[in-house]
Amino acid sequence: MHASVKLAPMSRQSEMEQFVADAGHAGAPISLLAGDASFRKYWRVNVQGSSLVLMDAPPEHEDVRPFIQVTNLLRDMGLKAPSVHAQDLQRGFLLLEDLGDSLFSRTLMVGADQEAAMYQAACDALVKIGAESKKHAALSSALPPYDAAVYLREVALFAEWFLVQVHGQAIAKSLRDDWLQIWRDVLAHAGLTNEVLVHRDYHADNLLWLAGEGTDRVGMLDYQDALYGDPLYDVISLLEDARRDVAPAVVAQCKAFMQTSTHTNADDFARRYHVLAAQRNCKIVGIFTRLCVRDGKARYLDYMPRVWGHLLGDITHPSLAPVKAFIDTHVPAAYRGVFTADVTRGGLVIA
Repeated sequence: MHASVKLAPMSRQSEMEQFVADAGHAGAPISLLAGDASFRKYWRVNVQGSSLVLMDAPPEHEDVRPFIQVTNLLRDMGLKAPSVHAQDLQRGFLLLEDLGDSLFSRTLMVGADQEAAMYQAACDALVKIGAESKKHAALSSALPPYDAAVYLREVALFAEWFLVQVHGQAIAKSLRDDWLQIWRDVLAHAGLTNEVLVHRDYHADNLLWLAGEGTDRVGMLDYQDALYGDPLYDVISLLEDARRDVAPAVVAQCKAFMQTSTHTNADDFARRYHVLAAQRNCKIVGIFTRLCVRDGKARYLDYMPRVWGHLLGDITHPSLAPVKAFIDTHVPAAYRGVFTADVTRGGLVIA
């Protein structure tokens, strides 16, 4: 009897090439397209004069099934999400339609005069998602709810990562309970709703400007974390973008359009908008701190001044007075924006 031979595990590169071959494209050139804040990477596969995009999501860190699920939901709604050509759930590979390179952020760098039209189209797409969500009776059970438990888990990141840099571990831990209680009270009186598919990362680096008409001009990416929640959340992602400033006139135009389109009175819209915006920006401060401190991705600190600018504006709304009081008390002005990474101690320092 011959002893069994244990084969060495394939490298990730070899697994990727095998997946592409199994999909019928053996030997196709593969080049890195992009990485993101998660463990995912994206590659472009050149196929007979055209191309596909390969999502590389290591299964020990990522699960591609939510991406497939939300892709199908968005496409069923008539939105421009990339079709899935091939999949390997066990190894974490997807072969996707290539929607091109015309990200909103890239397009606007050379055509800033298009900003109003592009952002209006992005809002039109959100209105379409809202209308189609109401037609999908099973959507509320197909997606997890964006509820108070999730909102609180997200704002906790502000205390667990950012406040630790300001006060140290012990004090930040003691402040965390007060911080979460403030947010419990704010959320309980915010009047937030659960009625639409929420992309959750709907901004200029995840939207593509495509040929076509109407909402067909807006391609969508990076929506695998979608939840079922409030229709104002995604417009906040769009307008309070961590990575680029949106012209004030465009912000005003989009907010007015969304208020009318969602049939929301001015006071209700303002309260929900600012509560969700403050919640999101607190989460982002925590995440960007974590990306630097834990993951060594110090480039995210470049966006902190803009995020803090958004946050300080949002908490001026009366419904967020307790949040403003907490920040005024526990976050000195010097910590509200510009930082550099201190690689020697794995933390942040005031720039």
